[in-house]
Amino acid sequence: MTPKITKLLAWLLFAFILFVTVSPIELRPHTIETPDIDRAAAYLTAGLTFALAYPKQWKAVAVLLIFGAFAIEYLQYLSPTRHARLHDAGIKAAGAALGLIVGWVFNKWRETKTGANAPA
Repeated sequence: MTPKITKLLAWLLFAFILFVTVSPIELRPHTIETPDIDRAAAYLTAGLTFALAYPKQWKAVAVLLIFGAFAIEYLQYLSPTRHARLHDAGIKAAGAALGLIVGWVFNKWRETKTGANAPA
């Protein structure tokens, strides 16, 4: 995937997560998984996507996503149909951290592979 597409995808995913988290509860997508798995999977995907989109800024991305998980959860206090929970924010932050780690490892592997194949 090209860097522009990856960056666009990362920000669209972040916007979708923000919308789903703070919108009225009836607009929340329903899946066959538990809400904790949904939360972790969404943030894992976001972490991975942001790590791939911004490989050199992974520390800033980590702060954005992990702090963002708590901040977005806190925004639920503004919606009468939602309820903010520290547990939910922790699940989201853990998912983001895991996605970032997977993305960081992939980026390191890709650098090693590219560096090994580059002409001397």
